Amino acid sequence: MFRNLQPLFPYMRRYWRGYLWGCFCTVLANAIWVQFPRVIGIAVNDLQKGVTWNKILEYSGLVMGVTVAHGIMLFLMRWIIIGISRDIEFDLRNDLFAQLEKQSASYYHEHRTGDIMARMTNDLNAVRMLLGPAIMYTANTVVFFAGAVYFLLRISPMLTLAALAPMPLASILIQFMGRKIHQRFERIQAMFSDISAQAQENFSGARLVRAFAQEQAQIKAFEVSNREYIRRALRLVRLMGMLWPTLEFMLGLAMVIALLVGGHQVLSHRIDIGQFVAFTTYMLMLTWPIIALGYVVNLFERGTASVLRIHELLTAKPAIDDRDAKVPSEQTQILGDVEFRDLRFAYPTENGNPVEVLHGISLRIPAGSSLALVGPTGSGKSTLVSLIPRLYDAPPGTVLIDGRPIRDYRMDSLRASVGFVPQETFLFSTTIHENIAFGVQGASASEVARAAEAAHIREEFDLFPTAFETTVGERGLTLSGGQKQRTALARAILRNPRIFILDDALASVDTYTEERILEELRDVMAGRTTILISHRISTVRHADRIAVLVRGRIAELGTHEELIERNGYYASLFQKQLLEEELAVSH
Repeated sequence: MFRNLQPLFPYMRRYWRGYLWGCFCTVLANAIWVQFPRVIGIAVNDLQKGVTWNKILEYSGLVMGVTVAHGIMLFLMRWIIIGISRDIEFDLRNDLFAQLEKQSASYYHEHRTGDIMARMTNDLNAVRMLLGPAIMYTANTVVFFAGAVYFLLRISPMLTLAALAPMPLASILIQFMGRKIHQRFERIQAMFSDISAQAQENFSGARLVRAFAQEQAQIKAFEVSNREYIRRALRLVRLMGMLWPTLEFMLGLAMVIALLVGGHQVLSHRIDIGQFVAFTTYMLMLTWPIIALGYVVNLFERGTASVLRIHELLTAKPAIDDRDAKVPSEQTQILGDVEFRDLRFAYPTENGNPVEVLHGISLRIPAGSSLALVGPTGSGKSTLVSLIPRLYDAPPGTVLIDGRPIRDYRMDSLRASVGFVPQETFLFSTTIHENIAFGVQGASASEVARAAEAAHIREEFDLFPTAFETTVGERGLTLSGGQKQRTALARAILRNPRIFILDDALASVDTYTEERILEELRDVMAGRTTILISHRISTVRHADRIAVLVRGRIAELGTHEELIERNGYYASLFQKQLLEEELAVSH
């Protein structure tokens, strides 16, 4: 069990002083509380000799004093130990979030969001209960049990051995059921991850579910998963339902033995009435600690199962890091010269056979120039530009910035120099201003407005009742596809990057709006390295050079005019789009 807790030791060491004070309060609380039966026993013997008001007041005061002192120390014990568990929960949550932020894009393709969220909520709560209540109740039970047994032995060793005879059976039961609880809780947590992921996917894809009228089908599928989760949870409940009554039965058996053997010893004058009352009071007071032991076993097994799941997140090594960076952030001044040297890139797969999507790409984009990428869907265009900000990692020495391998740069300074507008626009459920200013600390309202104007979206936002302070809803739900793309474009413009990447960023706007945006962007793109991906010739025709990617290889490279003269893929695409425009005008 303690081996499973090793991932938590660094966190517990930070609060060792607090745990020390908590243990001190635990020992003191139980040292006081263990005197309670002794006071009762002495009072019984003394009151047998004669009852007076002075005796009643004296023993009432002693009982009250013991109870109040125990209550104060109990409060301090709970305040310290439970407080530490909350502090460690805070540290763990921060570390988990920071660790997940370091992961590459591929990590989130391989791990479901619902599973990650389940680990950061349900599992983290189980770990908190392990580090707080479980430790507190364990310490409380052990200390009180040790103190009680010491005084029980002083009253009568033979009676103590007889009364505690069922305890080894309780220990065996706890160990057996503990293993079962651990196994069943692991299965419950795995199922909880599944239903969390299922719910998250349905909420995120609510539009699709409704568009295909799959509400009832999804409700039934969720009900099946939820029923399986409840079935597993009820199996654990049945196990816990068996544990506590069995422990209570053994305690009841111990109490019966104490009454029978103890009564015989009183009758044979081996112990007096006061000692017998004290003994039975100790046995009654041991009831809750022993029952709490069953609760502790439950918490420990749940917690250790969750520790392993959280540890998997904490130890997941980022696929992309900058440990080999040679250029300090403060010395980084990227000009924007981008070069690909015999680049080959493959995506990893679960079966271990990587899928190669780029084959021997050699291409240089001088600083301040523009390059357009066109080609069929799936030809590797988005993959190629994703390698520049290291969203995916290219083989060493195949991607260079300003003549240096891309791995020489720290990722924070590299990515700060890149303005990336991806195909799939993501907006946070905050205001328009905050979405545009994302990644630019302290951006003023006027700067945000200028960026929105360059993206040809300012006029539309000004018409909103609260303008740029309008909340866009989750993933920009309240905006149209074109508005979301232009918001993302404004966000990239505001960064003032040296390398500007537009990955089909204008696909959701009409041709007329696209031309106006491109006109506005000419000033923004001046002096910057710009890479455009588009299926529209109107978007790419004015680029300094155009590269045609087909099946992961550069099939054509040149200016618009040069590629038209070659009469290849680009020329056929141009002719096709001209025909489509003529047909649209004629209708």
